[in-house]
Amino acid sequence: MIRTYIKIAWRNLLKNKAFSAINILGLAIGMAGALLIALWLQNMLGMDRFHEKSERLYIISNRDTYQGELQAWTNTPKIMGPTLKTDFPEIESFTRIEQGDKFLTSYADKNVVSSVSFVDPGFFNMFSYPLLKGAKTNLLEDANSVVITEKYAKALFGNDDPIGKTIKIESKYLVTVQAIVKDPSSSSSIQFDYLLSWDLAKKMGYVDINWSNNSTYTYILLREGTSLVDFNAKIRLFSQNHINVGDNEIKSTNEIFAFPYKDTYLYDRSEQGAYTAGRIQLVRLFTWIGAFILLVACINFMNLSTARSERRAKEVGVRKVIGAQRKSLIFQFIVESILISIVAMILALVFIVLVLPAFNNLVEKNLTISILSGRTWLFLIGFTFVTGILAGSYPAFFLSSFKPLKTLKGKLNSYNKGLSIRSILVVIQFSIAIILTIATIIVSRQIQHTKDRDRGYNDNGLLATRFTGTLEKNYLSLRNELLASNAVIAVSKNMSPVTDRYSNGWGFSWQGSTENDKKFSFDRFSTDADAVKSLGFKLVAGRDIDVYKYATDSAAMLLTESAVKRMRLQNPLGQTVNGDGRDWTVVGIIKDFIVESPFQKNYPMIILGPHAWFTNIHYRLNPNKSTATNLKTIETIFKKFNPDYPFEYKFIDKNFEDKFKETRAIGTISMLFSGLTIFISCLGLFALIAYMAETRMKEIAVRKVLGASLTQVTSLLSIDFIKLVMIAILVASPIAWWLTEKWLQDYSYRIEIQWYYFLITGLMAILISMATISYQAIKAALSNPVDSLRNE
Repeated sequence: MIRTYIKIAWRNLLKNKAFSAINILGLAIGMAGALLIALWLQNMLGMDRFHEKSERLYIISNRDTYQGELQAWTNTPKIMGPTLKTDFPEIESFTRIEQGDKFLTSYADKNVVSSVSFVDPGFFNMFSYPLLKGAKTNLLEDANSVVITEKYAKALFGNDDPIGKTIKIESKYLVTVQAIVKDPSSSSSIQFDYLLSWDLAKKMGYVDINWSNNSTYTYILLREGTSLVDFNAKIRLFSQNHINVGDNEIKSTNEIFAFPYKDTYLYDRSEQGAYTAGRIQLVRLFTWIGAFILLVACINFMNLSTARSERRAKEVGVRKVIGAQRKSLIFQFIVESILISIVAMILALVFIVLVLPAFNNLVEKNLTISILSGRTWLFLIGFTFVTGILAGSYPAFFLSSFKPLKTLKGKLNSYNKGLSIRSILVVIQFSIAIILTIATIIVSRQIQHTKDRDRGYNDNGLLATRFTGTLEKNYLSLRNELLASNAVIAVSKNMSPVTDRYSNGWGFSWQGSTENDKKFSFDRFSTDADAVKSLGFKLVAGRDIDVYKYATDSAAMLLTESAVKRMRLQNPLGQTVNGDGRDWTVVGIIKDFIVESPFQKNYPMIILGPHAWFTNIHYRLNPNKSTATNLKTIETIFKKFNPDYPFEYKFIDKNFEDKFKETRAIGTISMLFSGLTIFISCLGLFALIAYMAETRMKEIAVRKVLGASLTQVTSLLSIDFIKLVMIAILVASPIAWWLTEKWLQDYSYRIEIQWYYFLITGLMAILISMATISYQAIKAALSNPVDSLRNE
């Protein structure tokens, strides 16, 4: 019986090639879009969940009030991990992970700069990174040991066996290769080229025992059967108990808690001191978008199938007369739908293979379809059948409901019969398309609005280089030669790139400050000289810090306008601010500048003189010379003072642009899928108007004979569909406003939703619909009535 159904379905496909092609194409595009989103979301949902002990892995997090808001963050003191392990028997193992640094590593005549992470010996007991060579026991227990990745081993040793070989770190420290580990996959948020022992970090001066210095990540493995709720209750005041000792003037209110490591990638933003937001919102958003795209494609299928009901009516009537039950007819039509879904799936997979490289670039992932995986095929088969049943359910019930007597007498008016349901489906289709289009416009406007925001510094021709090797040691000579070269016009060394915040701190006091003021945390930056000239800060009052011109500027301080406001200073210049164990003198006031997220408000910031620490050097290129000429000169100077290291730099304007990556990607993906939704909807509209024109050809011919004009006939065929699109605009607009307003609430610096966004989108929807409808409507109106009436 099924074989017969498949035969009939195949014949119907071939018999109506144009409609079949539109049906299959619309369904294939919808399935491809939904599958691409599913592939992306699967990667996000699977992040960090491959570890065998993931159910017992946790990251230690802090919770405290910061700048008036209860917040949570995952940076912890370096001393916390071993102290927790000693004090709480519930902890089976722990590791600290200090990652992000790049070191020069040397072997024989090869020098490679790679990403390094310092870890404790418990790392491999906790995380599942497979070893390719070497023994798992006693890894990284020795300060002079290293574990390297497969890719790094190839780069440094070629085809030689690296086990037992010695490499040099930072031209100074000798370490022996203990093991080779498989390269971390794209589903791991911990990425590294090689791992060094925490004991080596001590030798290199990276370790302190300051309980107020939150500067590393601490991970724990709880013993089986340990209650997370009970454990968090025990450790809640652990940090306070170590900070609030002695004669500290400021008492900490900091709390700590363990958070499941497998959830850190998805829940990466805190709200009211709890991790309840972040990428998980992106997952939810695109789950809905994927579902909507598939729904639009299925609606397309339903509309086209029911619109052609008259063609199948007599077949249904004959089958019922000879004894066919309604359930067997429903089953037949479902089988036909699944067959079309199978063909559409094959075409969808072709589309995915073609667009996946571009999609990977957009989402910055390495997504692949595991063709040889049984789970993949099981999912694809299930997805195909579910889509086929979903798309074919309404047509199956609709077609099987025909009365045999009416159908055999030819009294069925399929257009009117199915009009109400089809109208609702068309409205739903276009409503979804309009919502996505409005969302795309608002995301685009929000990005542009933020880009146009006053950054507070001038990033044109501004570069930053991280201190490596002997750069900091030779900084003064480097600075002098750079300025003398005429390739740069200003140089400043700083705590961090101007686009990032590396530090914040509390405990500052000034004349008129209160005890409560000491608990307020200020963002911190630093400079030796020429910060205004180099970075393009806007000086409001006073002068810049310049330790080379003013010897006392080693204890000088700049304040941003929001810091002056927070300190309630009427005459800030010359004021003394106490903090970090010394007195600082305010010498200048600058306008606020954007640090971290450009979508959020500026926090009060202090810029400290050279008694602070430094990690970067900023320099402004000479605008009278070409960038290439400047960089060539600068590279020669850097190589002179740091010969073992490659010359690396970052353009600050590129750094700032990178902050829009995720939001821009959301906007671009929304735009692409809203375009797909509109295309699928218009594809269905095109087929509907074509079929309606075909079934009403005699009516059109009679009207033309009686004197109807081209405009009247065109309006007759198109007006109903234009009405549906206008209803869709009215339905979609308030929903789109509510959704986008909710999304914008996450941004402190945001646009206001304007009425003309909806007007533009509505006009676009009407124009596109009219363009889709007009061709078939005009074609029908121009047809010769004789051809339609000659048989009457």
